[in-house]
Amino acid sequence: MQFGVDTSLDSAIGAKTAGVLAKAFEMRTVGDLIGHYPRRYASHGELTPIRSLPIGEQVTIVAEVRKVSERRMQARRGSLLEVVISDGNGEMALTFFNQAWRQGELRPGRRGIFAGKVGLYKGGLQFAHPEYELFDDAASVDAARWANTPIPIYPATAALPSWQIRKTIETVLDGLGPIPDPLPPEFAAAHKCIPARDAIEAVHRPETVSQAHVARHTLRMQEALLLQTALLQQRAEVRRLHAVSRPAGSLLERFDAALPYTLTPDQQAVGAVIAEDLVGEWPMNRLVQGEVGSGKTLVALRAMLQVAQTGGQSALIAPTEVLAAQHLRSIAKMLGPQLAPELIPTLLTGQMPAAERRKAALRVAAGQARIVVGTHALLSESTTFAELGLVVVDEQHRFGVEQRETLRAKGTAPHALVLTATPIPRTVAMTVFGDLDVSTIRTMPAGRAGITTHVAPLADKPSWFGRVWERAAEEVAQGRQVFVVCAAIDAQKELVDGELPPPVEGEASGPRWGVVQVAEMLAVHPSFADIRVAVLHGKMHSEEKDAIMRAYAAGEIDVLVATTVIEVGVDVPNASTMIILEADRFGVSQLHQLRGRVGRGGVPGLCLLVTEAEDGTPARTRVEAVAATLDGFELAEVDLELRGEGDVLGDAQSGARSSLKLLRVVKDADTIAIARAEAERLLEADPTLAAHPALADAVARRVTQAERAALGKS
Repeated sequence: MQFGVDTSLDSAIGAKTAGVLAKAFEMRTVGDLIGHYPRRYASHGELTPIRSLPIGEQVTIVAEVRKVSERRMQARRGSLLEVVISDGNGEMALTFFNQAWRQGELRPGRRGIFAGKVGLYKGGLQFAHPEYELFDDAASVDAARWANTPIPIYPATAALPSWQIRKTIETVLDGLGPIPDPLPPEFAAAHKCIPARDAIEAVHRPETVSQAHVARHTLRMQEALLLQTALLQQRAEVRRLHAVSRPAGSLLERFDAALPYTLTPDQQAVGAVIAEDLVGEWPMNRLVQGEVGSGKTLVALRAMLQVAQTGGQSALIAPTEVLAAQHLRSIAKMLGPQLAPELIPTLLTGQMPAAERRKAALRVAAGQARIVVGTHALLSESTTFAELGLVVVDEQHRFGVEQRETLRAKGTAPHALVLTATPIPRTVAMTVFGDLDVSTIRTMPAGRAGITTHVAPLADKPSWFGRVWERAAEEVAQGRQVFVVCAAIDAQKELVDGELPPPVEGEASGPRWGVVQVAEMLAVHPSFADIRVAVLHGKMHSEEKDAIMRAYAAGEIDVLVATTVIEVGVDVPNASTMIILEADRFGVSQLHQLRGRVGRGGVPGLCLLVTEAEDGTPARTRVEAVAATLDGFELAEVDLELRGEGDVLGDAQSGARSSLKLLRVVKDADTIAIARAEAERLLEADPTLAAHPALADAVARRVTQAERAALGKS
């Protein structure tokens, strides 16, 4: 039987194996399986450094058997087989219960591939009941060729080790027919790409390392071209829609006239572009990125007023209840007593009392509420709009593409405005938001006192922990307010079986300070005897969270101990100090976001990044990078370099942007730019790709796979 990329895995490899692959990797077709590329290549002569193995993770290594011993167990019946494997510098143990027969295979001197979850036993590393595949005796083959043949190591699971995936892929490759080449011939030749079928064969069964490199280069270029073509087609689809023209009028004029301050140059420039988009022939599809506190919400509100002028409604979706409520208060305050009653800004969230939510939903459905702010509740089938003209997505990285499109589908070709306070590196913008026009707000509103950031390195200076709380008390004594952010609600509940999980090199072993522990400590701290402390976290009821934020904003709370629920959108001008405990547990962009909660008024901001991470570790490097600059765009590049795009892009960026396989937005920036230019050239000359059927089919298949994956996660 010959297989094609659309052949179901059931018919290609049998229902049992196909079921395991579907459960582990959401694979359904032969194309899904052969698109599961090796994450690296080992060689028969390679020994992986055992000392660098991460505790608690599933890994695959190449190693040599050193010692084998069997002993009777004392605590229970049976025997224990212990095998020591080594890389020449470090050793680890393999343990097997009641499997003495393995001594015949695992003889000292034999090499092989071993896979399992790395554990600790009596201070040493251990695999318990690992999977393994021993290398054949090399005496009967060309020793040099055998030693240098690359061994593909695949992303694997405990139920499906790397070599089983390899054997399954080899079975499919033996029966795989021709694969249409998505790269135009001239383009492929110009960039030294090999035919698609050859690339698939060479990436999975390379004879040499250089052969694997050429295959991966070709597949990266294919991935880049498919992605950019899909994004540009999506942009073109939006531009084929007809949008209702939304010219500005008296609502915006009255709003601007009442503003107590002047818009920044960037707010004016971006606002002008948006105003032009709103009267264009097709729906606006624009991303506005700007620093924390740069005034993106004001720009969005001015767009809402322009839409409201013609009777249209605007829906702003935010990632959390706290942020949605904060946005509503901020919008109502900016509209003032003259405009708010006309536009009836309305909050709609899932945790509102049923009666209150029904009233809000009726106002939205009837068109009375021309500005609607909410959470995922806006996406529910029961939420309908009279005339949805503008969709505003706040903090786009918290939402998937399909969620944005679900909200847009509630109107007739509404405009879309996407906001993010996480500055996006150029290559990420091109890769993830390639269907959007991008605008940037860099200038900050006048009258802000700014922020200074310091690292409190407890590994070097443990006495600084006490000084942090003294400093907080000093700020409160001056009439200012303080945020304290923790990585957990209750650190005790983060423990594993009553013990901290084993440490990973350079990282802390587990959260020591949760909201609960900090609140308990401050309750008995002598400097906090007269200080009003409150807690806030995501598991509290929405009404309670909202009441606490209102009290904090009103100055009725001095110190707010919270999780990252206060990461975005919270605006308390009197808050001067941000204390982030165990700061090494947060990402660069998250630390920058949290820091932006202070220094928003005339009060100077102070951010203290408290960490126990050792000097020189990746965790400490992240924290120090944030302290070194206030430039979020610079930090975005640092974040990308430190963490890799997997974390920066996030799981939610699906739709046409299915997870990247070989393409890396940092290393492959040039490849992405080349592919973008080629996709633009092809679509300009041939919008339907009629002359490039293989590319058209591959793009359609990629989008279908991404949609299927998105449905699987929802």
